[in-house]
Amino acid sequence: MVIQFNNRDPVYVQVIQYFKEQIAKGFFEPGQEIPSRREMAGQLKINPNTAQRAYKEMEEQGLIYTDGNSPSCITKDDSVYKKVREELIMDAVESFVSSVKSINIPLSETLDLVKKIYEEDGK
Repeated sequence: MVIQFNNRDPVYVQVIQYFKEQIAKGFFEPGQEIPSRREMAGQLKINPNTAQRAYKEMEEQGLIYTDGNSPSCITKDDSVYKKVREELIMDAVESFVSSVKSINIPLSETLDLVKKIYEEDGK
């Protein structure tokens, strides 16, 4: 597990974002065991309290679950997968639209370029 941490966002938020991206990309399977909080802290070289905070937040968001003393696992709830995917798409679209608006490119031209690039990328 490798996360490139930035200096802008809290580390626990970046850990959560990493998990969301891995879930959306299908790298984490529903019900898959994940490292313990202590193991995660060691792997990422972060404070164990930071790992604990990330896990707590992910449990509250429904991304992971822990049954008693069993290892934590990725959610099996399809609605959570859909919500994560939509959230990531919206973040990307909002960032893109903001960038395009800042340089005053007309919507029709933007859509034509997006379609062209999207179709070329699939070849």
